[in-house]
Amino acid sequence: MTEYEKTIERAADAVRAKINALPEAALILGSGLGDAASRVEDAVRIPYRDVPGMPLPSVSGHGGQIIIGRLCGRTVAVLDGRVHYYEGYSQREVAFPVRVTSRLGVKTLIITNAAGGINTSFKPGTLMLISDHINMSGGNPLIGENLDSFGPRFPDMSAVYTPELRARLKEAAKEEGIELAEGVYVMYSGPNYETPAEIRFFRTIGGDAVGMSTVPEAIAAAHCGMRVVGISCITNMAAGTSDRRLSHAEVLESAAMVSEKLGRLVEIAIRRL
Repeated sequence: MTEYEKTIERAADAVRAKINALPEAALILGSGLGDAASRVEDAVRIPYRDVPGMPLPSVSGHGGQIIIGRLCGRTVAVLDGRVHYYEGYSQREVAFPVRVTSRLGVKTLIITNAAGGINTSFKPGTLMLISDHINMSGGNPLIGENLDSFGPRFPDMSAVYTPELRARLKEAAKEEGIELAEGVYVMYSGPNYETPAEIRFFRTIGGDAVGMSTVPEAIAAAHCGMRVVGISCITNMAAGTSDRRLSHAEVLESAAMVSEKLGRLVEIAIRRL
C-alpha cells in the first residue's frame, strides 16, 4: 500500500469515527452552489481540517467541510467546497476527497460546477448535464504510481458519466418541469479565464461549457468504479460570446440565483439514482 493510500485510509477512518451511518452517494458542490448542503437533515459537519490529508479550499464560494446526513431518504456525503488545480494542488490532491468517499462505500458521485457557456444556445442559469469531458488542463489525477486497491493502471474512460443515470435524470427533470440541457464540458487549468481564441477552439473540438474543475474528480471516480453524474450551472457566457467582461463575482452572483433550482435537481438525482 502506498503512503497516499494509507493517508486515504486514515482520512476515511477519521470520518467513520464521527458518523452513525455510511453514505450511499456523494455530492461535490461547485462555486456558490451551496443550497444543496442546507437541505441535508440530521447533518454531521466535519471540517476538512479535521480529516487527515484533506486539502483546504482557498477560493470564495467554497466551504470547507464534509456534511453527512439524510437527503431524500438516503444517507449522503456532501463535499461542501472543493480545491482546484490552479490553487497549486496536484490533480491527485484534488481527487483525494473522492478517494475518501470511495473508501466510505460510496458508489455514486454527483459533481456540480459553475461553468462558462460555449454553446451559444445557452444562457446564464442554464443547467447542463455533462455527457462527456475534454481535459485541456494539462494534468491528470492518475499520473504517478497506480493505486491498485482502487482500480487498474489503464482505466477505460468510454463512459465516465454513466449513460443509464443520465437518461434517468433527464426523464425525471422533464417530469418535474426542470429544463436540463446536455453537453460536453471542457476543463481549463485557470486561474485566468479563457481567451476568445481558446473558446473558439474549444467550440470547434466539441465543447459546450468550460470550467476549472470536475474532470480530476470524475477521472478518479471512474478509476474507483463509481457511477458518475455531472451537472454544470452556466453562470456566464464564455469569453468572446458576449461583450461582458468576466469576473468571479459575477459567477457567484449567477450561481446564487440558480442554486435553488440546482438543489431541486440534486434532490431528484438522489431519489432516482
